[in-house]
Amino acid sequence: MIEQYVLDLQEIDGGQVAVVGGKGAHLGELSRIEGIGVPGGFCVTTDAFRRIMAEAPSIDDRLDQLSRVKPDDREAIRTLSAEIRRTIEGIAIPDDLAAAITRALAQRGEQAAYAVRSSATAEDLPTASFAGQQDTYLNVVGPTAVLKHVSRCWASLFTERAVTYRQRGGIDHRTVRMAVVVQRMVFPHAAGILFTADPVTGNRKVATVDAGFGLGEALVSGLVNPDVFKVREGEVVAKAIAAKQRAVHALPAGGTQEVAIDSRRQEEPALTDEQVVRLVQLGRRIEAHFGGPQDIEWCLVDDDFRIVQSRPITTLFPIPESDDQENHVYVSVGHQQMMTDPMRPLGLSMWQLTAMAPMHEAGGRLFVDVTRPLASPVSRAGLLDVIGRGDPLVRDALQTVLDRGDFVPALPDAGPGGPPGAGGASAPIENDPAIVTELIERSQVSIAALERDIRTKTGPALLDFLFEAFEEHKRVLSDPLSMQAIMAGMEATWWLNDKLREWLGEKNAADTLTLSAPNNVTSEMGLELLDVADVIRPRPEVVAFLQGVGVEDEGFLDDLAKLAGGTEARDAIEAYLDRYGMRCVGEIDITRPRWRERPTTLVPVILDNVRNFEPGAAERRFEQGRQKAQEKEQDVLSRLRALPDGDRKADEAKRMIDRVRTFIGYREYPKYGIVSRYFVYKQALLAEAERLVQAGVLPEKEDIFYLTFQELHDVVRSQQVDDRLIQRRKDAFRSYHALTPPRVLTSDGEAVTGAYRRDDVPAGALIGLPVSAGTIEGRARVILDLAEADLEPGDILVTTFTDPSWSPLFVGITGLVTEVGGLMTHGAVIAREYGLPAVVGVEQATRQIRDGQRIRVHGTDGYVEILP
Repeated sequence: MIEQYVLDLQEIDGGQVAVVGGKGAHLGELSRIEGIGVPGGFCVTTDAFRRIMAEAPSIDDRLDQLSRVKPDDREAIRTLSAEIRRTIEGIAIPDDLAAAITRALAQRGEQAAYAVRSSATAEDLPTASFAGQQDTYLNVVGPTAVLKHVSRCWASLFTERAVTYRQRGGIDHRTVRMAVVVQRMVFPHAAGILFTADPVTGNRKVATVDAGFGLGEALVSGLVNPDVFKVREGEVVAKAIAAKQRAVHALPAGGTQEVAIDSRRQEEPALTDEQVVRLVQLGRRIEAHFGGPQDIEWCLVDDDFRIVQSRPITTLFPIPESDDQENHVYVSVGHQQMMTDPMRPLGLSMWQLTAMAPMHEAGGRLFVDVTRPLASPVSRAGLLDVIGRGDPLVRDALQTVLDRGDFVPALPDAGPGGPPGAGGASAPIENDPAIVTELIERSQVSIAALERDIRTKTGPALLDFLFEAFEEHKRVLSDPLSMQAIMAGMEATWWLNDKLREWLGEKNAADTLTLSAPNNVTSEMGLELLDVADVIRPRPEVVAFLQGVGVEDEGFLDDLAKLAGGTEARDAIEAYLDRYGMRCVGEIDITRPRWRERPTTLVPVILDNVRNFEPGAAERRFEQGRQKAQEKEQDVLSRLRALPDGDRKADEAKRMIDRVRTFIGYREYPKYGIVSRYFVYKQALLAEAERLVQAGVLPEKEDIFYLTFQELHDVVRSQQVDDRLIQRRKDAFRSYHALTPPRVLTSDGEAVTGAYRRDDVPAGALIGLPVSAGTIEGRARVILDLAEADLEPGDILVTTFTDPSWSPLFVGITGLVTEVGGLMTHGAVIAREYGLPAVVGVEQATRQIRDGQRIRVHGTDGYVEILP
């Protein structure tokens, strides 16, 4: 293969990232768009970089060391990356390579001024922009200076910030190459950045222009605040003109310098409105060419715009696909299900196929389209009421969209059926505990039939069988009696909180009345792990062994039997896994490893329970909760009877208390049934995946996680798979982790953030939703991974979200703070069951609260104070 060291920008297209890097490929592609002015130049290709790297074999050793360094070991990264940079800059450029570069300069003017710009193969990509991670040098004059700065660009592949960025993104340093763009300098009157979508809200219809005088370096480096213009549909809709005291200008002999701007010009706009609109029109043309929102660097020279860079905006949350051009409003499913992490394609499609409402995918998350129920007055009121009770931030975000008056169309009332998730099943139901018993038995019978019938199915017959099983799954979920039981418990809770506040002035009284409610499978799961700890605690050999178990020691249960008392310990853990092994963090995603598949997840929690509790704690805690609820009931009823018309009020309250205690525990059971089914589905699908591996169709069985269920059906039938599709899905899934899913998203791409709009909290307090009454002070334990739990008595758990799998931790904490959650989500229900003061929906709680800080949780009033 003949190495090619230099390519003219006009020869380059967007498919040549491997040859000229992301920036070079984009500039080559930009120069092909009609009407877009790009300063002329050339690329020093990645062949040249490879040639240089081959001149210094010692770099290989340092790359090996770098690959083993953790992303947070800044000192090691700083040292190793500096050594690599020094080595690269010290390599003399071979004569033939230097000659190729100087020839390209001679064709364009040797003594002209150039911009020398890094262009790595892992930058300006759809999933990672790498903006600012490598170096750019402006106004470089003369061949000697250009060659020197080309070397510096090669070395800048190993700046500390670039190395850290790659490590955090899971990108192997050895796979990245550096090209260098050499472009004729332009000396602009003004320069800046154009975002073809609003980078803050994500709105694709609003473009943002940042502008300043002189070279754009003044803005990029933060030297000055830019003028900011917002443009929508060809019109400047907002602008803020900054006082621009400084600018960066080019020096005649090369290089740049900061200069002061005449005080009379400082507050002049860098662009006229007409120029801003014209620039945005060019941006829309570039956006259309590349097929997505762009971050564009521009210069204004003699009233003519030159484009010097365009890269995808990688921070925008994607928009669900729609088959029309209408406006849509989407609500996050993950915020309702306590799982805001991205899901793999199989997980997404399985949830879609078994859900009760149509769901749309974007950014590895699911959304429900609520446009229609929002559009008609009656269904809108029902939707906002239900959502507002669960998560006021979602309600406020929806109200924000509605208040604009022009986004959601006005439709006649949607009629019965109402909005998704609004229930519609609140018909009268008797206060009969036998109803819950019957519902649980129905679910168990259905799951047992599934387990029996699936055993004989393989190949296409298995996938066909699962399609039928999904219908049974939905039938069980939509059982009218089940829906009535769920709504009975929730509505009785709301009634008690509303009426007891009105009659007795008491907030959240139902929180105490629901303590230790019967038939709550999630709270039982936490208490039963205390019983497991009771078996292990008196066996010191077992405790010592478990303390040495690591995350990868998946065979530890077999090893337990070799220890004194180990058989009993193993049997206790196995019995627990038989009942709860289908659970895990993020359990709505079928691809997540279950406790049965990764039992080491439970070991830290078991050890916490061994250390922090006395024998018999589970039974004592349950009984204490039951007694507190009973005492609270007697207290409430006696106070009500003392009021005017007190007997009637007390009788109504008593009926609702009985109703809550009969039905609120069942609220947790349908989810348990769902994940029980999911584990059966998963075991069958993984067995099928193993057959695909044996047949040479797949390299590894977990690859099926990156196919939708329908695609997997086709693979099983055809015995063929598209390896490139799976790799693209893996890359996309990795990139989705960097995205924050919004509670509400519009079809314009706008992520709408709600607010609590409260003025009844102390200054500096973190506001959230009160979901479990009481006030508690303690040490904050910020825990993002259940397997890393290390709790002491009195700790307050602070995390992003808690699904049912977190409930074993709840027995060992005194309070709860989460970023995501609502009044009836699982974490809130279990916090009330255990009597833990809890505040959920606290924006960025895990960033605003540091691990180990003392905090005070106001579970009755819904805020958290960080204590000195």
